[in-house]
Amino acid sequence: MNEFFNPEKGIWAWLSAMVDVVGLSILWLMLCLPAVTIGPATAALYYTVVKYVRGREPGAFGGYLRSFAANFKVGSLATLLCCGAGAVLAGGYGVMRASTGTGSTAELLFAVYHFALFLPAGVLCWLFPLLGRFTFGVKGLFVTALQLAVRHLPSTVVVVLLTAETAAFCAANWWPALFMPAIAMLLASLFLERVFQKYAPEPVGQDGEE
Repeated sequence: MNEFFNPEKGIWAWLSAMVDVVGLSILWLMLCLPAVTIGPATAALYYTVVKYVRGREPGAFGGYLRSFAANFKVGSLATLLCCGAGAVLAGGYGVMRASTGTGSTAELLFAVYHFALFLPAGVLCWLFPLLGRFTFGVKGLFVTALQLAVRHLPSTVVVVLLTAETAAFCAANWWPALFMPAIAMLLASLFLERVFQKYAPEPVGQDGEE
């Protein structure tokens, strides 16, 4: 009976994890509303999911806010650069679509262009989890994300597909956005942490705690 009421075991541990997942997802959504803060919000989500949800430590919400503050400057600058790159890529797609017309050649060009978009998408999927786990300047963050995206291509493919499916699911129905951000980040961490563990065994230094 004592085990049943133990908050660290059984159904209570599961319920606590679910509260963290929903609460962190909603907090992430709120802090993403000014688009420039998407980067630090995402870095903080990754850090918190790994340390507090996977690590089953208390204090997830406080840890999230501390990580968000620690990563605010670099994460916001990285977000602005990503938005600029996204605008250039979208503009290039529009120009290509207007100039190539239709037919098999146009379809081939579109296929090549979409395939080429995979690399920046892969870099993006590594970018903010990296920031959540390690301390970087903006340049070093992008360079390292590019290196990891290429060097660990299978993990990159999985995380890009996972991110795309999650975004499509949440776009089609609003309610999954209340829990899917943290769940998707939790699933992504299963692949990303295999790499990050080689460089640092635990996500430390973001909120002043070990």
